[in-house]
Amino acid sequence: MKKIIYVLALTATILGCKTAQTPVSEKQPIIATLDLVNVQDDKVMVTVDPADITSEEIIFYIPKTVPGTYSTANYGQFAENFRAYDKKGKELTVTSLDENSWKIMDATRLDKISYWMNDSYDVKGEKGIYSMAGTNIKEGENYMLNLHGFIGYFENMTEEPYRLEVVRPDGLFPGSALTVNESTVGAEGHQKDIFSVNRYFEVTDNPIMYATADTATFKAENMEVLLHVYSPNKVYSAQDFKPAMEKMINAQKSFLGEIDDTNKYAILLYLSATPGEGDAGNFGALEHHTSTVVVMPETMAKEALLESLTDIVSHEFFHILTPLGVHSEEVHYFDYNDPKMSQHLWLYEGVTEYFANLFQVNQGLITNQDFYDRMNDKILASKAFDDTMPFTVMSQNILEEEYHDSYYNVYLKGALIGMALDIRLRELSNGERGLLDLMKKLTDKYGKERPFKDEELISVIVELTYPEIREFFEIYVSGTTPIPYNEFFKKVGLELRSGEIPVDYFIKDQATPYITVNAAGEIVVRDDIALSTFFTKTGMQGGDIIKSINGKAYNVQNIYDLISDSVNWKVGEDITITVVRDGNEKILKAKVIEPMSKGLRLVELMNADGEQMELRHSWLKS
Repeated sequence: MKKIIYVLALTATILGCKTAQTPVSEKQPIIATLDLVNVQDDKVMVTVDPADITSEEIIFYIPKTVPGTYSTANYGQFAENFRAYDKKGKELTVTSLDENSWKIMDATRLDKISYWMNDSYDVKGEKGIYSMAGTNIKEGENYMLNLHGFIGYFENMTEEPYRLEVVRPDGLFPGSALTVNESTVGAEGHQKDIFSVNRYFEVTDNPIMYATADTATFKAENMEVLLHVYSPNKVYSAQDFKPAMEKMINAQKSFLGEIDDTNKYAILLYLSATPGEGDAGNFGALEHHTSTVVVMPETMAKEALLESLTDIVSHEFFHILTPLGVHSEEVHYFDYNDPKMSQHLWLYEGVTEYFANLFQVNQGLITNQDFYDRMNDKILASKAFDDTMPFTVMSQNILEEEYHDSYYNVYLKGALIGMALDIRLRELSNGERGLLDLMKKLTDKYGKERPFKDEELISVIVELTYPEIREFFEIYVSGTTPIPYNEFFKKVGLELRSGEIPVDYFIKDQATPYITVNAAGEIVVRDDIALSTFFTKTGMQGGDIIKSINGKAYNVQNIYDLISDSVNWKVGEDITITVVRDGNEKILKAKVIEPMSKGLRLVELMNADGEQMELRHSWLKS
C-alpha cells in the first residue's frame, strides 16, 4: 500500500497493492451475496451460505486487518444485526465474541448467515481505516467494494472456493480485474453479477467498484489494462488519465521485462468530492495481485493529480514483484484476525517504492537530477525517525503501538535500503547485475504460490548473490548502524553538496511542511523552522495566518486545494497573499518564484572517474 508521500500525505501531517481464475471444484462453493439494490439506512445486506458444516459450533469472522495495510482496522465494527438460520428459516443461537467474530451454535443445521454492513467513507474519521482499504455505499451511484469490508469467512474454511453474487442497480457496472462469470436477471428484475474465486484470499484480493460506465482500456505489451473512474461531479473522466497511465505502465513493463506475466490489470480510481466531510478523507492506493484501488481528491488540479497518480499507481503496480509475487509464509497464509507480521517490509514496501522511482529515470520519464532529488528527499525525511532501529524488528512488530508510528519510514529508509543494496550489487558484479536481477531470481525460486520462510530470506539472497551481501543486511537492515549514504554515493560518482535545493511551496521535504493549522482551523506559517525563499520573498513570516491567496480563501476545510493550486502557479506571475499578523490583516503583493531552501543536495561529482561513471550508468540505465 502507498499513502501519498509527496503533496497530499504532508497535508495529512499538517492535519494531525487477482490471480488468474481457474475452475472451482464441483463441491458447492461458499456463496456470498451482496444486495446493492435494497439499501437501507446506507447499509447493504450480506448473506453467506457455507454449504454443509460438520461441527457443532463454528466461528464466523470479518477481518480485523488485511494484507498491505499493516494496521488494525476491525471491519466487523461496521456489521449490524448478525443472524444465523437453519434450512427452515429458524434462527440459531449466535454469540458475539468480539466486534469481528461470532460463534454459531448447532452449526450442523446452519443454512446461511446474514448481516447488514455499513460503509466507512461517510463515517467521521473513517474509524481509522485508510480510504483505499475502505468501503463506500452511495445508493444508486457508487459502491466501492473492498470486499474484506463486506464479506467474512468461517473458521478453517478460508481455502474453500467462493461464489460472489452481486445484485446491482440498473445503469451501474463493475470495474474489477475479476471477470463476470455469469449475469442473470433476478426475481425483482435486477441484474445479478456472479464471480467465482478459489479461496477467501481471492475475495479480498479482488476489489470491485460499481459506478456508471466511465472506463478506458489499453494494452501494455500483452497485458490488458482497465481504468475505471468515479468522479461524482464529473470533473474528470477516464480519458483524462489514459494517456499518462498508458505511458507509465508501458514504461514499467519495459523496465520489468520478462519478470512480469500479468495478463490483466485494473486501476479503480475513486475521486472524493468532499474529503473528510462525509466522503473519503485520506489518499493513496492499496495493492492487489492484478488491481489497485486509488483514492484521490476530486478538487485536485489535473497536473498535480497526474503527477501523483504516476507515483502512486507505479508503486502499486510494482507490488506484483513483492509481496504479491515474492512473499513469506506470514503473507501467503495471512491470518486476518490474528495476523503475524513478516520481518521484510524493507522488501515489500521499500524495494517497491525504490523501483517506482528508479524505473522513471531508467525509462527517461524523469531526469537523473530529478531522481537524485527524490532520493535526497527521502534521506532528509527519514531523519525524523530512529535511524538505529533495526528494520526487521520494526517490520515484525509494526502492529504494536511502539512501532506503528514508524510505518511511514518504509517509504523513506525502506526505499534507501533498496537503493544502497542495488548500488552494492552493481559494484560487486562490475555493473552487470542489480536489485532487479535479484528480484527475478527470487521470483524464479518462489513466485506467487511458494512462500519463503521469513527467517531464511537473507541467507537465500546471499546464496543468490555474493557472500559480502550478508554483511550489508547484518549491519544496515537487521543491525542498528545507519546507512553511510556518502560512501554508497561515492561509488557512483555522487556527493551531497551544500547549497540551495528546490522545495515545494508549502512543503520542505516528504515529512516537513512549512504550514500547520491552529485550533480555529486556520492555516498558519510555522515559526519553528527556517522558511524557504518563497516565504521570505513574498514577505510572509512565521506565525502569519494565511487567509487567502489571489482572492481564494483557505482554511483547514480546503487545505488540499491550497497544495494542489500551488502546483499550477507560474514563476513570474503576480501573487497576492492576505495574512493576519498580530491581529492585523496585511496584503502582500509579490511575484511567484521557484522556492528554494538551504541544505544538502545530491549532485554528480564534477571530477568523477570512468569507473564511477560506468557504475552510475549501469545503476540508472541498465
